[in-house]
Amino acid sequence: MSTLELVTAEQETQQRESSVRVSTLELFFDLVFVFTITQLTAVLAAEPTWTSVVRTFMLLGVIYWMYDGYAWMTNTVAPTDPVRRGLLLAGMGGFLLIALAIPEAFGANGWAFGVGYFVVNAIHSGLLLRANPVAMRRLAPLNLLSATLVLAGGLAPPALRPWIWLLALLVVGVSPYLHKITEWSITSSHFVERHGLIVIVALGESIVAIGVGAAGLKLDGTLVGTAMLGLVLSFGLWWLYFGGDDTAAEEALDATPTDKRARKALHAFGFAHWPLLFGVAAFAAGVKKAIVYSSGHVYLEQALLLGGGVAVFLLADVWFRRILLIGTVKFRAAGAAAALASVVLGVRSTLAQLVALALVLPAVLLLEKRR
Repeated sequence: MSTLELVTAEQETQQRESSVRVSTLELFFDLVFVFTITQLTAVLAAEPTWTSVVRTFMLLGVIYWMYDGYAWMTNTVAPTDPVRRGLLLAGMGGFLLIALAIPEAFGANGWAFGVGYFVVNAIHSGLLLRANPVAMRRLAPLNLLSATLVLAGGLAPPALRPWIWLLALLVVGVSPYLHKITEWSITSSHFVERHGLIVIVALGESIVAIGVGAAGLKLDGTLVGTAMLGLVLSFGLWWLYFGGDDTAAEEALDATPTDKRARKALHAFGFAHWPLLFGVAAFAAGVKKAIVYSSGHVYLEQALLLGGGVAVFLLADVWFRRILLIGTVKFRAAGAAAALASVVLGVRSTLAQLVALALVLPAVLLLEKRR
């Protein structure tokens, strides 16, 4: 084959890959993730303690590993036939059981969390064993080990449960480094769009939190102003993530050699998106409390959820961008520090903290644009 023919074939492959987009079934599947983020946000809002924060972060890590696994799966296996669609629906059922169990996952509902996770894992491994048997022969036993640990933890006494689930999370974290992942073929357009939709779903929870927090309260000027500031902040986070960088992320993955693309995708959209999504959940919990106490101030823990959630989001976004080598990061890192400093205002005035955060985010965007 001549050089010209090779170039033409490569261009045709890239065009074919760029035409692969997220299906409506995948969008429907994402609805389960909405409920998962809702439940995690509710836990943080109800009990804003360090223990709750650590446990919620750990639960999100375990859940997101498998949820992201389904994003990798549909990037490899399109849900086009009735069997695959039926199994994807069963996977949704497993995720729904996980979400229902979240509020009491470390208590009476641990068994439900473990059973749901095991079901989700088994379906995921079964589908991919047929589609990519070479890769899954190495990964499936590790996934089964982590799922078994989650199930065992759910059935274990509550005192032992956090440690068993922490072990499961460690297995999840090291499993990609116990074998090569070059067997995975990443379609950049689908992969970036799929994860962008996950972020949008998570950000949508911050909008829902405004409505939940305002339920039963008198609709006065202060409440309206607080709600609008919460909306501005949600929009700011959306702009920071999607302001042209979704295309840049796709181009960065396309430019990565095929044998290194899966590893980079794992780091950027797996590990870096875990704290990013946690930042959204913490921010949503903080907004919910800010709405409730719009005319006064919140406690330190609640102010930390609001300012700290934005800070964690920005720092995770810095990590994400550094992995893909897109855009600038120093202004976002400075914005994270400013967001954390806003906690000082929050313990005195909820509105003051919201106004400060509403100024920080556009300031970051403006400084980046001027540069």
